[in-house]
Amino acid sequence: MPDLDPVDMRLLRALEHDARLSFASLGEVAGVSKTPSWKRVQAMEKAGVIAGYRAVIDPAGIGLSTSAFVQVSIEFDRHEAFESAVQGEPAVLACHATVGDFDYLLQVATAGVPELDDLLRNRLRRLPGVRHFTTTLAMRDIKPRAFLTDAAG
Repeated sequence: MPDLDPVDMRLLRALEHDARLSFASLGEVAGVSKTPSWKRVQAMEKAGVIAGYRAVIDPAGIGLSTSAFVQVSIEFDRHEAFESAVQGEPAVLACHATVGDFDYLLQVATAGVPELDDLLRNRLRRLPGVRHFTTTLAMRDIKPRAFLTDAAG
């Protein structure tokens, strides 16, 4: 992990809030000129600090109005197979290995409750090693995503 100085953190914070900023605008925010801004961003991309760029899409805007969290318990020797299989399930937005009563926490999005039911009954329960799962339906988003740079200080 490279040492990030305050200028790097200001660049990252600005990019995380708006990745479409020009290098001149980024430099202004970070207190450097365009060229050093570009070089620092390029170095952070190369080092893997900046993993990529993407648009933030409103799930309801593309017909995904139902969000749920699924805690999954897996057979002891099937973790690799499960992790590989879950990569191919488009409705799974995120999958986290956990410690506690369950092995994984999945965030899923579907068009509605019938589609969630189909996902759970016909696809997730058939993934390798699934012993059981518990689903929590999200009623509304209070804080759907946060900025990592804000959490880092």
